[in-house]
Amino acid sequence: MPIDFNQQIIEEFRSNGGRLGGPFEGARLLLLTTTGARSGARHTTPLGYLPDGERVLVIASAGGAAKNPDWFHNLVADPRVTVENGAFVYDAVATVLDGAERDRAFARAAEADPGWADYQARTSRVIPVVALEAAGPPRPDAPSPGAGLKAVHDAFRRELALIRKEIAGAGPRLGAQLRINCLTVCQGLRNHHGGEDGALFPFLADRRPELAPVLERLDAEHRTIAALLGDLQEAVSADGADPALVRAEVERLTEELEAHLDYEEEHLIPILDATTP
Repeated sequence: MPIDFNQQIIEEFRSNGGRLGGPFEGARLLLLTTTGARSGARHTTPLGYLPDGERVLVIASAGGAAKNPDWFHNLVADPRVTVENGAFVYDAVATVLDGAERDRAFARAAEADPGWADYQARTSRVIPVVALEAAGPPRPDAPSPGAGLKAVHDAFRRELALIRKEIAGAGPRLGAQLRINCLTVCQGLRNHHGGEDGALFPFLADRRPELAPVLERLDAEHRTIAALLGDLQEAVSADGADPALVRAEVERLTEELEAHLDYEEEHLIPILDATTP
């Protein structure tokens, strides 16, 4: 994409916690910052990505151009990169997938979005797939603790909305990438709630005893959501997973989670922004 268009996307992404409008509304996008192979300067590029468990995948399609994009050459020369996802910024290591692993990942991508296959058909090069794996703890990308919590919640809301849309168009079978999308958001929610249970909630309980009823309710809701995550994972992992059943489980999870997130934001964001960590 032209540099000025990229810069508009970058500015909108950073100003709106990863949310974009227009043709990219609701898309899975991240900002990837690489080090120039020749210049040594830092370069940021907006890219679509695929969830893949504890890592994310990006595809060096360049719209089917004859040459790999500059950001790909940069990370081959220096695989240490920075990723922004709208809620966090984190350092990562880029690994170019090869052989069967690359082919499986690209096939999943093309099954989920035929546009990737169209790009491959336009070029004689084998379009690279790159895994980005976190190399350190994520750093909140928000002006306050409360805003950080809201950004994380909104990221889960966006991902579940995308999954619901993908399931609606899945047809009679659940694609491989869609299964991974569901399993990844399940693990992400478990990690998020585990962090709250192990750190945030004890911190608030110690400093704000009056929050006890709120924290008790949130703890109970975490247990309810954990059970729903288990049901969704079971539905997704079954042989010949039924998209209708998976969709019903996603809807159950979304309804419960939305109420939980709204309640948590109402009661905890003002406290977080008024409490020195």
